[in-house]
Amino acid sequence: MRPRMGIKERTKSMANDISVSQDSNDVPMLSCQGIWKVFGARKAQFEQSGGSNMSDEELLARGWTAAVRDATFDVARGEVFVIMGLSGSGKSTVVRCLSRLIEPTSGQVYVEGQDLLATNEAQLLDIRRRKMGMVFQHFALLPNRDVLGNVAFPLQVQGVERVKREERAREMISLVGLEGREKFFPNELSGGQQQRVGIARSLASDPAIWFLDEPFSALDPLIRADLQDELLRLQEQLQKTTVFITHDLDESIKIADRIAIMDQGRIVQIGSPEDLVLNPANEYVARFVKNVPRSKVVRVSSIMRNATGADSVGDWVVNANDRLAEVAPRIGESTQPIAIQDDNGVTVGYIDRDKFVRVLAGVS
Repeated sequence: MRPRMGIKERTKSMANDISVSQDSNDVPMLSCQGIWKVFGARKAQFEQSGGSNMSDEELLARGWTAAVRDATFDVARGEVFVIMGLSGSGKSTVVRCLSRLIEPTSGQVYVEGQDLLATNEAQLLDIRRRKMGMVFQHFALLPNRDVLGNVAFPLQVQGVERVKREERAREMISLVGLEGREKFFPNELSGGQQQRVGIARSLASDPAIWFLDEPFSALDPLIRADLQDELLRLQEQLQKTTVFITHDLDESIKIADRIAIMDQGRIVQIGSPEDLVLNPANEYVARFVKNVPRSKVVRVSSIMRNATGADSVGDWVVNANDRLAEVAPRIGESTQPIAIQDDNGVTVGYIDRDKFVRVLAGVS
């Protein structure tokens, strides 16, 4: 899969940073700063006692359990930001803190620069209705409503008149490939079709931020792969700011612009898929990515040599954003270095067979 242009440039410099700085003129769509979720502790109690500096033993001695520890990251507009980790790592708790489905114990969450934790109940509800779309593992469709009624429901809650909300709902139903099933009820649909309804419903109000919490994990592998492809197609078309939760590394690599890996409530590394594969921050991340085929993850631009370093190049030309697997046949056939060009057709570097083989072997 080729990365979505625009996101790569914005996120390249942020690849391995846990704390991300942004230009003041480029406010991130979503910003999470120092979020803690400690079950059993009240906000004032936690902060006044210096809970963020306590050890696990000290927290447990007070009857507190830290599910999320000092989570900090920004999500750029149009970015697909994946949070992944094993069960119990805190990833689903983070996304619920971002939408205030559960209240963080400490920290800040900003949506387009607005302090989400400072909003009252009415303001929060309005933000959720108008700026957030949510899809969860369990489809949560209304069993007494047909597909059209389910997809139109968020707009009904907003007070949109029936003709307009049903028109919008039909557009979303068509977008996810369910045209002709508007009158079907949830129990008449397959699991994959039900999740497509959930996706259409979450997009009906045209949210600024799209939260997906393990949306495909309950589906069989073939349907899951189809819906991953569907998600990528929708993202290419809609360019939503997306926070996607999963425990599946292959899924993360397939859909993510950047991935945050969590372990025991902490984010241990943030980076693009190829950053994680080429430069794991610690042994935990290295174990996660050790079986990832480099050819399917690493882009040519990450391993190319300077354009002035080759005496001559062959006739082959490849794009800087191509994955190694995509260019392997050409490199295998060429006896000379291959020119690398950007999307404007400008030569930016070259790659030769020796460098290609060394990277695939994990020795360079």
